[in-house]
Amino acid sequence: MEKKQTAGRDILGEFAPKFAELNDDILFGEVWSRVEELSSHDRSMITVSALIAGGNFEQLTPHLHKAKKNGVTRNEVSEMITHLSFYVGWPKAWSAFNIAKDIFK
Repeated sequence: MEKKQTAGRDILGEFAPKFAELNDDILFGEVWSRVEELSSHDRSMITVSALIAGGNFEQLTPHLHKAKKNGVTRNEVSEMITHLSFYVGWPKAWSAFNIAKDIFK
């Protein structure tokens, strides 16, 4: 069983309690737990791709750690970022690679 997500409450709970609740209970509690519909591995690959596409690199680091925990390999991440570079931009790929290489040493 995966550890209950508390990052929303830990980081934003006082400032934005409803957002923190939705983050921890709905997104990471209900949506991420639907593994029969889509595996955690695949959800991680989709999420990482979306974060790279949007240039959301602050959130990319924790999601790459989660992806690694969910069985996404270094080779898969490398191939995913290489593929994305042609669709979302070369600079975003460079930024993503610089984060990923530290996580997948």
